[in-house]
Amino acid sequence: MGIDVIYTNGVIAAQEKYLLKDRIFKLCEGSAPEAFRALSESGFGSGAAAESAYDFEKLVTAEERALDDFIREYAPSRAEAVYLLSPRDFHNAKALLKAKYLETDAEKMLAPEGLISVAELVKCLENRDFYRLGKNLGGALTKAEELLSAEDVSGAVVGVLFEKALFAHLQENCRKNKVLKKLLTAKADMSNILTVFRSSDKENAVKAFVSGGQLNDGQLKKLFDGETAALEKTPYAEFGKACFEAKEAGQPFTAAEKMRDSLEAEFFFEKRFELEKNQPFLFYVFRRRMEIENVRIIFVCLLAGMKEQEIKKRLRLL
Repeated sequence: MGIDVIYTNGVIAAQEKYLLKDRIFKLCEGSAPEAFRALSESGFGSGAAAESAYDFEKLVTAEERALDDFIREYAPSRAEAVYLLSPRDFHNAKALLKAKYLETDAEKMLAPEGLISVAELVKCLENRDFYRLGKNLGGALTKAEELLSAEDVSGAVVGVLFEKALFAHLQENCRKNKVLKKLLTAKADMSNILTVFRSSDKENAVKAFVSGGQLNDGQLKKLFDGETAALEKTPYAEFGKACFEAKEAGQPFTAAEKMRDSLEAEFFFEKRFELEKNQPFLFYVFRRRMEIENVRIIFVCLLAGMKEQEIKKRLRLL
């Protein structure tokens, strides 16, 4: 980490040709075996021992690991690495702790490793040396273990603990990076807006709010009463509308979640002709992550027998 930005941008320019770009649409147009063959020939998931469309997750996993290695090697500074990879640490620590108390195997719940190896997380949990993992993650583990030991607490409560701790961790590590700080502000606000619309209890929702957003509690509380006008003069008017419409219709928040998940790639796409410093690196990573997720969506849908147009509606696109 901390590698020369000019060199990194040169590497990215050479890697651009391997992005799927418009070829992603072609994968939706045929059968699952045809899509698998086309994807394999493109070099996606190179090296994976995948033999058929039913092995698509092996290609996806190989591509995710290759991108993670790229991040570790070429991240312009620690801030980018923390922003991109540390959410995995919080997820894996939570999964390991839950597995311990549920007396089950954590393997299927684990995400690819972030900045902390799974072995290190296991060691710290076994020794109860939580704060070796840092103030925020260590604090979340300490509080979660107290709750799990003392009462029959829901998984949602534990999830909130780790989500709040993650946002605090990201804000502390990215506060000097203007671009990442701006993205974190938007992510915090969107997270809190979704929390409002998903919750039927105002008090519990407020407790679940993450820090770092620009919307205050007063603005967010108005949403409980259906006052979506509170978002009209903010960047989240369309996002709030999507949340409101889903709740009114009793439907999943699919449209809103797509907007949230596309936030980072769209942010850089709008500035793609004036990117500077660490921004080409971030734009490249977010585009690759979006492509990886789209490949996963396409194969799940193809194997379920869905039609081309229905699949395309589910994709995260720029």
